[in-house]
Amino acid sequence: MRVGTVKEIKNHEYRVGLTPESVRELVAHGHEVWVETGAGSGIGASDEDYRAAGGTIKPTAAEIFAECEMVVKVKEPQAVERAQLRKGQILYTYLHLAPDPEQTADLVRSGVTAIAYETVTGVDNSLPLLKPMSQVAGRMSIQAGATALEKANGGRGVLLGGVPGVLPAKVVVIGGGVVGFNAAQMAVGLGADVTILDRDPGVLERLDSHFEGRARTLYSGRAALAAEVAEADLVIGAVLVPGAAAPKLVTRDMLKTMKPGAVLVDVAIDQGGCFETSKATTHAEPTYVVDGIVHYCVANMPGAVARTSTYALNNVTLPHALRIADMGWKAALKANPHLAAGLNVHEGQITYEAVAGDLGYDYVPTESLLG
Repeated sequence: MRVGTVKEIKNHEYRVGLTPESVRELVAHGHEVWVETGAGSGIGASDEDYRAAGGTIKPTAAEIFAECEMVVKVKEPQAVERAQLRKGQILYTYLHLAPDPEQTADLVRSGVTAIAYETVTGVDNSLPLLKPMSQVAGRMSIQAGATALEKANGGRGVLLGGVPGVLPAKVVVIGGGVVGFNAAQMAVGLGADVTILDRDPGVLERLDSHFEGRARTLYSGRAALAAEVAEADLVIGAVLVPGAAAPKLVTRDMLKTMKPGAVLVDVAIDQGGCFETSKATTHAEPTYVVDGIVHYCVANMPGAVARTSTYALNNVTLPHALRIADMGWKAALKANPHLAAGLNVHEGQITYEAVAGDLGYDYVPTESLLG
């Protein structure tokens, strides 16, 4: 199979779909790999590194979209990229379709077969292709929140860990999954006063056991959530509903109860965000203020630490890329139901139930396409 990867064009997105090491693996399996010139510059990988791995460097993304049977990316295709997709082609990348009707409509029109990293499942019903980026985003959320809390950036002027004689910042993490756990780890490590909210008693028990009193856990009822948000210096939104739009847990009315200059970091913004006042921002302009509360809602947070993120992502995406290239998409999905869960769009049909439900499309089960 001819596989291609292109330079990402989303604002301040420096990751790349395939590392030189991944290209070497694909070539060793007998596949041809085309790489847009400069695609790896954000992770310190030169065109020569890709050539040495057996890749073919192409001067434009247009050639790759036109000639490659599978395109491997990181972020969802932008409008100019979607216009180049076609029937019979495989797109393998993050999509996050539920909050993005324009992208969904374009993918439906294109006829492309689109496999989304974020809905591929694991044997324990986990999301293994989302996990490494959730780990990165969770850890980065504390760094971003700490910076936003600085007075010069519009925040309260509070140091997360405090100093002797001065109380630390109060950090509230909504959601105890991969993002929330990693955010809490970072915040605890910096000496903050941390509370984690979740609705799953099993999750709360695991977190309580892990942190051994260094972070509090609390069942996330409406009253508890409102009370914690009101007292917080920094709130991390870390709630995920696989493939569907995130629930709006923090309302605008809650902002009025918060301390002026407190910070909200919405890690769920790729899925529409879990704060009512969230709107996607970029690394160029990461924050905005609503009712005196600083919002950080960057939709591609891991792109800022591109080398770490790209290698962590390729560790989990490459095995499936090899299966798809070796077997073709249909045989690969038929042989692996976990990979089959990643199919979101095929030849104008929506094959992921949560996306179809959120955006008003007819749902076509993947199983019906595999024969």
